[in-house]
This record gives sequence, structure tokens and C-alpha cells, in this order.
Amino acid sequence: MRSLTLACVLASVLAAAPVLAGETDADNTGRNARDRDDQTLTPGDQGESAADREVTANVRKAIVADDALSMNAHNIKIITQNGVVTLRGPVKNASEKSSAAAKAQKVAGVKRVDNQLEIEKK
Repeated sequence: MRSLTLACVLASVLAAAPVLAGETDADNTGRNARDRDDQTLTPGDQGESAADREVTANVRKAIVADDALSMNAHNIKIITQNGVVTLRGPVKNASEKSSAAAKAQKVAGVKRVDNQLEIEKK
């Protein structure tokens, strides 16, 4: 029992070491500062109408169905309000950014796409 407790303590210390050493951020609060602005849409702003929910689901299906897109692109935020689709999050390159927007624009019920996707810095 004592060795199990010691192993758990050691694992906790090792897991926290990069944070304690200042090598990584403990959280992404700084990165999300812009999301505190009332002007920035977040998934909580998703339209509540059946049409908006359906548009969001269909855009997600179209993006996830494309195996050429990275995992990051598959996980972008999709927010629909009154038929206007906002895309947010990181993608690998400009090609993924334009491809995701084009797929969203082709979905029935989409009036406009606000492409706020960001290309990852290397």
C-alpha cells in the first residue's frame, strides 16, 4: 500500500514538473482572452432554432467527412446564427482554411460564412 501511495505522489510531481518549471502554461486563459469580448462568437452563441442546429450539424459532417483535413480542422468551432456560419479555431494551412469555408458554404441553409479560422504558426 505504501509503495502505491509513493508511486501516485511521484507520478503527480512528474506530471506537474513542466508547469512548475514554467515550461508550459497551466491553462489557456491568455489565449482565450479574446473570447471574453462580447463581440466574439463562441459555441455558447449557437442559434437555438432547429434550422441553425441542422446547419451546424451538416457543416460538421461535411468537414469531418474530408479525410484530407487535419484533426485540428475536424475540431474547429462551428457556430450558426440565423443561417450565418462562423468558423473558428486553428488549421494547418491556408488550403485547410479555404476548404473548410467552401464546404460550409455548400451546405443547404447557409446564408454566409464568416471564416475566422487561424493558420497555425510553426
